[in-house]
Amino acid sequence: MKRNFIVSEHPQNTPEWLADRAGRATGSKADCVTAKVKSGEAATRADYRVQLALERLLCKPCGDEFSTADTDRGQEREPFARMRYEIATGITVVESPFVYREDMMAGCSVDGFIEDGGRFGIWEAKCPKTKTHFKYLVEQRVPPTYMKQVLHNMLVTGAEFVDFVSFDPEMPEKLQLFVFRYERDEEAIKEYEIELRQFLIEVDDTHKQIAAMAA
Repeated sequence: MKRNFIVSEHPQNTPEWLADRAGRATGSKADCVTAKVKSGEAATRADYRVQLALERLLCKPCGDEFSTADTDRGQEREPFARMRYEIATGITVVESPFVYREDMMAGCSVDGFIEDGGRFGIWEAKCPKTKTHFKYLVEQRVPPTYMKQVLHNMLVTGAEFVDFVSFDPEMPEKLQLFVFRYERDEEAIKEYEIELRQFLIEVDDTHKQIAAMAA
């Protein structure tokens, strides 16, 4: 697959890294891009559309970033998840900063890049609550909550597969690590890309409207 993306040179969560993200649709917001209601535009989609338009105008992030116990737990445990994955699979995870497409206002912050048998992939790790981790173990799939994010990140990077990982050190040792490999699905990615490109057109239009108001 062609890797037609640019890698940000700035460390994660620095002001420069945030500026690279500004105005670009990201994987963590892919569900907002595709949100639907029976009539009109979904509120989450409209909010994200306006947010990205404002970010382009101001050249800085305008989202409401916040930390919760869940996100704090994930950040704390992710290095251990990476270690356990590398031991279990023999595959090295290469951490990556923000990456973005050359041909569209879209990017993503993947948890890591991996290679297996000469194939290029993405490492996506979650460290959820115990009952959620157990659900992932039982269902043996990419959780629907994260499917759009996975498709977005594959679209941006050209990855051939994603290893979706869940880690919970509170479980018995044999149940602490869940790994599911999702192979690239061109049809699903294309369907998502159509929605993303339409959304980005609407962001462009909103940006122009706001810029005209500010002129």
